[in-house]
Parts: sequence; C-alpha cells; structure tokens
Amino acid sequence: MEDNQSNENEQTNSNFTNVNPTTVQSSYRAFYNSEKNQKQKGSFGFGKSVLLPFVCGALGATIVIGTCFAVPGIKNTIKNQFLTSSSSSETNNNNVLDLNTQSISLQGYSETAMGVAKKVQPSIVAITVEYSVNSIFNMGKGATATAKGSGIIISEDGYILTNNHVVNSSSSSSSSFYEIEEANKVTVKLYNDDNEYEAKIIGTDSQTDLAVIKIEKDGLTAAELGDSSSVQVGEFAMAIGSPLGLDNSVTAGIVSAVNREVSDNEGNKYVSIQTDAAINSGNSGGALVNSKGQVIGVNTLKLSGTGVEGVGFAIPINSTKEIYEQLIEYNKVKRPYIGISGRDLDEALAKANNLVVGVYILSIEDFSSAEKAGLKIGDVITEADGTKISTIDELNEIKNKKQIGDTIKLKIYRDGKEKEISLTLQEQP
Repeated sequence: MEDNQSNENEQTNSNFTNVNPTTVQSSYRAFYNSEKNQKQKGSFGFGKSVLLPFVCGALGATIVIGTCFAVPGIKNTIKNQFLTSSSSSETNNNNVLDLNTQSISLQGYSETAMGVAKKVQPSIVAITVEYSVNSIFNMGKGATATAKGSGIIISEDGYILTNNHVVNSSSSSSSSFYEIEEANKVTVKLYNDDNEYEAKIIGTDSQTDLAVIKIEKDGLTAAELGDSSSVQVGEFAMAIGSPLGLDNSVTAGIVSAVNREVSDNEGNKYVSIQTDAAINSGNSGGALVNSKGQVIGVNTLKLSGTGVEGVGFAIPINSTKEIYEQLIEYNKVKRPYIGISGRDLDEALAKANNLVVGVYILSIEDFSSAEKAGLKIGDVITEADGTKISTIDELNEIKNKKQIGDTIKLKIYRDGKEKEISLTLQEQP
C-alpha cells in the first residue's frame, strides 16, 4: 500500500511539475481580464437599471412640482391638503399642541369678559330699600325690614332704571304673620364709592315690572344700551348686579332663548330673554349685557327649585325705553283702557253655559270707555278689530298697540245674537 500511495503522490506532483509557466501566466491573464470585464459590465448594468431611472424620475418630479406651484389653484390645493394632513397628524400625536390651542380660545373669552365687566360695572348700582313692617310678634309696633336689588344708570344726572318689585312694597311678598307698608327709604351705592346716596322713586309700573329712581348726583357713567331685537341664541351674556348683597358681582353665560314668555308671582306676563348666566336674589334690576358691553336686558326673574339650574330671564331693553321715558316724564305709564274685568271662555266652559268662546264681561267700571260705548255685564267679546279672541290677554295685546283716543271695534255675543260696538279708548286711571 505504501508503494501505491507513494506512486500516486509522485504522479500528482509530476503533473504540477510538468505545467508550463508560460501557460499558467497566460491563463491567469485571461482569467483576470475576464473578471475585469464582468465587473465593468456589472457596473454599467447597475447604472442603467437603477441610477438612470432614479435621476430621470427625480427630474420629472421636479418639473411637475414646479409647474403645479406656478399655477395658483393647484398650489393652494396642495398647500391645503398638506396643512390638513399636518393638522390631523399633530392632533393625534401631540396633545400638548391641542391644549395650547384651547388655551388661546379661553384667553380670548377671558379678555372679552374682563373688558365687558370693566366697561359696565361703573353703570350698575346696588339698591337698598327700607320698609316699615307690622307683625303679630311686635304687637302692632313698627318694625323695619330691608330688601336689596340692583339698578342701571340711564343718565349722567342720576336717573336709574330698576325693577318695580325692587322698590314697590305692593310687589313684595307678605304672609299672615306680617304686612309690609310703604318704603321709608331707598339708598343707592355706586361702583367703587363707599358713600350711600338717598334716592327718590320717580315712577313705577307693575304691568312691566319696571321703575325709575333718581339720586342727586351728576357726572355718572350712563350705560350704553344695545339692540335687544338683534340678540341671537348662543351669544355671550353677562349678568351684573348685587346678588345676595354682594355688590358689583358678575356672572357669565350665553343667551339660552329669545322671545320666551314667562309669568311672575303677580300674574304679569313678559316676553323675555332667557340666559344661563347665574341670576340670584338681588340681581333684579341689574343688567344683562352682550360682548360689546351693551345692555340688552334688565334681569328680572329666575327659576328655582330642585333640579333647576341656570334658568334666568331679563326684560329686553328695547321694550323698556318707552316705559322709562314715560315714568320720567309723567311719573307713570299712560295706557289706553277699556274699563272691564273679564273671564276667559274656552269651548268646554262656553258650551256648559250655552255661550260662545271669548271674553265674558264680569264688571264694568263707571265712566269708562266700555260704559260709554254700551257694553254690559254678561256680554261675550269674540273679536277685536276683526281678530278672533278667546282670552283677556289677547284682547289686551290688541288694545295695547293703540294710543289713547284711538277707536277699537269689538264684536260681542249678547242674548244669542252677535253685535258690533265701537269704543274710544281712554287713558287708564
């Protein structure tokens, strides 16, 4: 075995030994040149298949983008899409940015509220009314009670608009334990003024729950009155007054509704502005103002009770102007009147009494327009100036649109027959 293996090795070695060096060098050069050619060919193939399309694509994209941004319409479209995409991405991925955006909005709201308060507060006053009270506990001896409210300065020389129920004792509640008499004293405190100024009641009107008082002082800051007919649901609203005796308090919210019909404890009906700005006892007579610092209403009523929150009402300022002007000029409101008291007849009540739907006349005042025109107790008024009516409120609504001395035509039902009567409206005594 050793001999055979030795022979094989020798044979192999002899094969390498017998190789011609020139042949080896020539083969190496051929192999090297072949490898070099393949590398060059591979480099050219990569450039042709990858680099050239990439360069061409980039050049084409540049030309397209340049063309798009040269056309304003296309430019704006691309810009808006980018901004929308960026905004959506930032909202989803960056909560801090979203909070900052909300902070800016709240800052604007805060600045509006501060500006409104600064402008209007000097035009709002705190009112204290002192009453004499007779009570079973003091055995008939006079006692004193106080009530508080707010008011709006409407002239530089001291005229102040407020609610009738703030200064008029007849609108104040009473019980079997005590009876409120006339107001003994009305005092006013101005904004940033520790002095108390005694006020005189110029005139009151229970039908609209408005009153005017006056202090002897000039140079006051009269409130700027807005246009309540243009008030919109949802707009900013601020209530300013002295709730619970806390002078110069402000609360803010929005206008919840307009032209809201409400009734007070005395049965008077109002078309009002509803707001969720907090209104409490003592706010009555104060101002409801808009974002421009203009008075749009006189705060008058609030709903209270279990489950009630943020429901307050203000008399629209437009409806107060004629009233306070007459109160200042005449110390009362001059209104036309017919001179009857009546009861509403609906279908059921009318049918049960063999009558017709309308207003049943219960009484007629002496020397009134009704008496002079020939109206009688038991007549049923069914129409006024051609409009069918079924309630005393509907009759008053038509009458109140007229002036003293105007004529109103009534259709009445008497003894099973219809009859027309014209009467001339007199001034309400």
